[in-house]
Amino acid sequence: MPEVSVVIAMMNEEESIQPLLERCYKALEQLSYELILVDDGSSDGTIDEVNKYANEHTHVVEFMKNYGQSSALQAGIDQSKGTYIVTMDADLQNDPSDIPMLLELIKSKKWDLVAGERVNRQDGMLIRKVPSKIANYFIRNLTQVQIKDYGCTLKIFRKQIAKNLSLYGELHRFIPVLAAIQGARIHQVPVKHHSREFGKSKYNLNRTFKVISDLILMVFFRRYLQKPMHLFGTLGTIIFGVGGVINSYFLVQKIQGHDIWGKPMLLLGILMLLAGVQLITTGIVLELLMRTYYESQDKKTYSVRQIHSY
Repeated sequence: MPEVSVVIAMMNEEESIQPLLERCYKALEQLSYELILVDDGSSDGTIDEVNKYANEHTHVVEFMKNYGQSSALQAGIDQSKGTYIVTMDADLQNDPSDIPMLLELIKSKKWDLVAGERVNRQDGMLIRKVPSKIANYFIRNLTQVQIKDYGCTLKIFRKQIAKNLSLYGELHRFIPVLAAIQGARIHQVPVKHHSREFGKSKYNLNRTFKVISDLILMVFFRRYLQKPMHLFGTLGTIIFGVGGVINSYFLVQKIQGHDIWGKPMLLLGILMLLAGVQLITTGIVLELLMRTYYESQDKKTYSVRQIHSY
C-alpha cells in the first residue's frame, strides 16, 4: 500500500502532460506513492500523452464526459489507497517538489490538512489576483476558517479526512471548510507557484456567481448544520414579529371600518415574506437532500469510462 496518493484533475492539458509527469516522478522518487490522474472529459490528446509517459505507479480515471474539478478530485480520492492524499493541478502552476515538504509537515506536526499558500502568485492581477483576494477575505471571515489562500489546489490530507469530503458541484473551492466541519486541524504553508506554460486558464468571471452561491451554503454548513433552529428560529421570529406588526396595523384599520383588502402594502408584504422564506429554505433543503441522496446510497456524481493502470 502506498504512503502517498497524488490526485491530479486534468482537462485538455495535452502539452503539459510530459513535463508534469517528469516533475512528479522526480519529486516522488524517494517516496512510496501512487499517481492518480483523472481525465475530466478532455477533447484533445491528453490521454494519448499519458499513455506515452506513464510509469508503473500511475493510474488514470477516464470520465465519460466533463463533470467539473470537484467531481474529478472526488473520483481520484475514491480510487486512492495512500495513508496521505495530495491534490494538485495539472497545469504546471503547482510544483510537485513541494510534496515531500508537505508530507513531512503533516506527519511531524499532527495536522489533518496542510494547504498551500501561493505567496508569489504568478497570475494576472485584475482577472485572477484581485477577485481571489476579495473571495478569500469573504470566505475566511464568514466561515471563520482562517486560510489565506482558498484557491490553491496543492493540499495534503490524512486519508480519513479526504475520504469524507464528499465533493460535488463546485465545492472544491471550500475544501478547508468541509475539512473543518469534520474537526480537522488545518495549517497553511507557502508553496511555489509558476506561471502557466501551456494553454489558457479555465477560469472566468462567471465563476463569481457560483462562488457566492456555494459560500452561502458553506456558511450554513459551518455555523448551523447541527443547529438549524438557531438560524431558522431567529429568522422566523423576526419575520413573524414584523408580520405581526403589519397585520396588527391592518387589523386596527379594519376595526375602524376601513377597507384593507387589495392594499399594495399588505399584498406586497405578504408576497415578499412568503417568497423569501420559501426560496431560502427550499434551496438549503434541496442541498441537504442532494447530499443525503449521494452519500446514503453511495452514489457517485460522475461516470467512469475506464481506468488505466501501467
